[in-house]
Amino acid sequence: MPKNILAEMGSQVGLTPARQNKKEAEEWARRQSGPMVNPSFEPDDFLPQSLSPVKDEKKRPGDKGIFLVNMKEKNQQEVEEYEPYDNRVVEHPTTNTETLLHLLKGSLGTGILAMPHAFANSGYVVGTIGTIVIGVLCTYCIHVLIDACYVLCKRRKVPSMTYTAVAEAALSEGPDWCKACAPYAAHIVNAFLLIYQIGTCCVYVVFVSENIQYVLTKHFELNVTVVEVMLYILLPLVLINWVRDLKYLAPFSAIANAVTIVSFGIILYYIFREPPTLEGKLPAGKIGDFPLFFGTVLFALEAIGVILPLENEMKTPKAFVGKFGVLNLAMISIIILYVGMGLFGYLQYGSAAAGSITLNLPSQTETLASVVQCLLAFAIFITHGLACYVAIDILWNEYIGTRLLNSSYRLLWEYVLRTLIVLVTFGIAAAVPELDLFISLFGALCLSALGLAFPAFIQSCTYWYYVSDSERIRMIIKNAIVVLFGALGLVVGTWTSLEGIITKFSGGHHGHVVNATQAPDMNIYNETNLMP
Repeated sequence: MPKNILAEMGSQVGLTPARQNKKEAEEWARRQSGPMVNPSFEPDDFLPQSLSPVKDEKKRPGDKGIFLVNMKEKNQQEVEEYEPYDNRVVEHPTTNTETLLHLLKGSLGTGILAMPHAFANSGYVVGTIGTIVIGVLCTYCIHVLIDACYVLCKRRKVPSMTYTAVAEAALSEGPDWCKACAPYAAHIVNAFLLIYQIGTCCVYVVFVSENIQYVLTKHFELNVTVVEVMLYILLPLVLINWVRDLKYLAPFSAIANAVTIVSFGIILYYIFREPPTLEGKLPAGKIGDFPLFFGTVLFALEAIGVILPLENEMKTPKAFVGKFGVLNLAMISIIILYVGMGLFGYLQYGSAAAGSITLNLPSQTETLASVVQCLLAFAIFITHGLACYVAIDILWNEYIGTRLLNSSYRLLWEYVLRTLIVLVTFGIAAAVPELDLFISLFGALCLSALGLAFPAFIQSCTYWYYVSDSERIRMIIKNAIVVLFGALGLVVGTWTSLEGIITKFSGGHHGHVVNATQAPDMNIYNETNLMP
């Protein structure tokens, strides 16, 4: 596992200095004798073991004495002199282009294929505006999270932090009631991340298996089941998840991006083969259907789990943010693609737009439509490694790897963990191959919290004692609005998924993932028989 990425900040993040010599002890006593600016800050009560260690070979021994200062006073010089980016030691740093590829692939998944259906629930005008607004809000929250991470790294003199470390450190600097929750923040964030990432991997396994099984049965006339296909791809999935460094996954992301672009090009060919028309299309959908649109777009756009890992691995992390930084370029591209796919897909298929636009393609009669399924299955298969990377990092660096530091079998146990995670995703997918409604439930719950509510809350705690009263009030109002958006996404996503699950198990309809191979044929059959 790379020693510089997710969750590797232990003793160096601790706020109680390592009193290894008399000089350091005297220096700490001198600092402690002065007034404490932050009334909620109690160094000895902070639990450094809840944060994981970071490899920082450039850190000087004297830097271990960490203390907070008032950012508006002259004694901030020592904090300001520390530059986290200059002190990072990354074994295999990624370039801006590689990071952009990772971010694009992490965001462009199966969610974009559901955008036409989302627009069918909102209308083409409301859908276009709503997707842009949600995309901008998600981008803003990512910037907020990265800014808080940078500020906290400067205060603690550490080169990088993970999402969990940022959450715990931020709460320790907030009001008293937030400080009481700080020791549990890391576990809460980890739980959300694990549920989302493992759930996403399960969806990928089902999606890939269903598409491959369709091609084998329809075009090669082989009698195979979906579970058998899962068994065929199990070993390749294990091998791709044995890649231990993001840098070595970059070529896979490049291939997946190229394949995805080609697939989208073919889908656009079918969308524009007959000119889309506004006839019969609504500019605004029913108010009751808008929650479905909101939940789908929020679930599709968010990629919060890979943001800090990608930024921590960069050769030039300053290029990640900024007006023309990697983040903004990626998110602008993603929003344009999502709006384009949703808008024109809806204008072509109208209210008949399926949960995945591939279900509207004439797969039964045209080989090219089946090629799209194969290409997207291949791209999603490659993406499984990136999606699983976060879950592996959390479990290994936060809970398991830290307990095996002196073990001679540490590397072996890491590969065992990687293999077990793949087997878990495979087992859940094989046992419940209709995972779309369940994963959308967990994804909506996790992403509205991780992508919207948590970053806003983290920013408020980070700057709570470092801004004026008027600035604090403005910050609270602004972040409260964002938290409400996150709560709305949580409630809407939960309601939408629960409704689908209840309908499914009451015998109302079959899940679209399971019947993905049959749906195109049924659509063609119905359309043929309805023609005058």
